Amino acid sequence: MLTVFYILSAITLGTAFLTILSKNPIHSAIYLVLCFFSIAGHYLLFNAQFLAIVHIIVYSGAIMILMLFTIMLMNLNKEDEQNKSVLTRFAAVIALGLVAFVLLATFIKAQPVIEGYQVSGQDYQSIKVLGQVLLNEYMVPFEFASVLLLVSMIGAVLLSKKEHINS
Repeated sequence: MLTVFYILSAITLGTAFLTILSKNPIHSAIYLVLCFFSIAGHYLLFNAQFLAIVHIIVYSGAIMILMLFTIMLMNLNKEDEQNKSVLTRFAAVIALGLVAFVLLATFIKAQPVIEGYQVSGQDYQSIKVLGQVLLNEYMVPFEFASVLLLVSMIGAVLLSKKEHINS
């Protein structure tokens, strides 16, 4: 099992780096799909079959198809790409530093894993309990995520729209 974990981890990290470093957006999307499949393999190692299947269906299926359509709609070409200003690059580095700081602080403050996964007395592997928790306790963040996805899709369509200049 440990060998399978190491192999899946190497695939996950490799495809994640290839997603970021790839120049072609279609290749990046394909690497991201491979990364999603390897993450689903990690879910299977945790004996969370439901999460693995939902992850494959939702992320590798629906979200990636939406991203590919958005990439194709935006028609990303090197000729049309403008050089980024120094201020934009500086802002990106600052944003990356802040995200890295928050993630590092989260990992440092994280609680150690307690033996067994029924700490609160509920089995979160159950679909019924998972649905109740998601739609009762986390209803507002769940709805915010769906609105955020909708707004980002509309924003991508509006950005890719060509302006017609009337002469």
